[in-house]
Amino acid sequence: MIKYILSISLAVIFGQTPKPGLPVSINDIRINQLQVIGSHNSYRIKTPKSILNIIALFDSTNAAQMDYTHLSLPDQFDHYGIRQIEIDLYHDPNGGLYSSRFGNLFTSLPMASGIDALMNPGLKVLHFPDIDYETHYYTFTSALKAVKEWSDANPNHVPIFILVECKDEGIRDLFPFMFGVTKPLTFDYTALETVDAEIKRVFGTHLEKVITPDNVRGEAETLEEAILTNGWPSLGESRGKVYFGLDNGGSIRDLYIKNHPSLSGRILFTDSKPGTPEAAFIKQNRPTEEIAKWVQQGYIVRTRADADTEQARRGDTNQRDSALSSGAQFISTDYYVADARNDSSELWSDYSVQLPNGVAVRLNPINGPKAFNDMIIE
Repeated sequence: MIKYILSISLAVIFGQTPKPGLPVSINDIRINQLQVIGSHNSYRIKTPKSILNIIALFDSTNAAQMDYTHLSLPDQFDHYGIRQIEIDLYHDPNGGLYSSRFGNLFTSLPMASGIDALMNPGLKVLHFPDIDYETHYYTFTSALKAVKEWSDANPNHVPIFILVECKDEGIRDLFPFMFGVTKPLTFDYTALETVDAEIKRVFGTHLEKVITPDNVRGEAETLEEAILTNGWPSLGESRGKVYFGLDNGGSIRDLYIKNHPSLSGRILFTDSKPGTPEAAFIKQNRPTEEIAKWVQQGYIVRTRADADTEQARRGDTNQRDSALSSGAQFISTDYYVADARNDSSELWSDYSVQLPNGVAVRLNPINGPKAFNDMIIE
């Protein structure tokens, strides 16, 4: 009763229609009413220069697009306030499929990785087999453990969104004339089951610290109905937790949904179109005016502030500024810190992406309750 009276008072003060559930404290804000910065291909360490030079001989554009790197996940969380990450996965049920590095044939680097973790069965983390394989985490399990350990040590953090891309691209998708290279396995239904299984292996069978579609759907008939009517969980309910999204659309998304209507029993939210039972999360790589509409309706959106190193080279902030003002909850970047080469090379700028005043999280500029505009959210 006291909470409801306070809600009525806030509604009168700020000109809003009184209704039960109006936020009284920061922890009453829904998680879709926040905005955070994310990192793109968050696990990635830049390709060795000798291999980039070889790639540039065949495709200089592709080589330039690979010329970025990331810090470890704990460093991103601690020092740059990153609260959304992206992890690329390759299926390796028998182990060893990605232990050889064919691209090193053209350099002085060894073709055999000599890394024990790559020999074990399980999902592997890398950007591209044979040529773009450097990573802070060789396996999905090790990346998840890094997240969980940080989360356990910082139990009050706003929820971290983990975007997963299931990949089957190899060198021949870029350079069809190449032979003898690694042929990645297709992500079939069994492989997608492995994604959920490895998450449970790290976060526990009951997923107490994971926000799942089942949590959000509750008693609603569909997931979309739940987020459009009841809304997402509150910040208070979500602190110290993570949630997952599937980056893939098309056939992989449809296969993940198969036998799981409205994502019942699944862990990952899917990039699904509004109007479908699974719609709750939308991936929109380039910021558009449509994002604000989706955010107002209740969807969670991820967009990108930059891509392919272009903005960092030119110092172009247009896409970044559009992304930040769009209302997308997750603004993904390769440059939460400026490329260090900007100090010594005219080919790079001091471009970077942060929220105002360097905070890790802020009230969403589109749907955040105005009563909390000047409050710091931690």
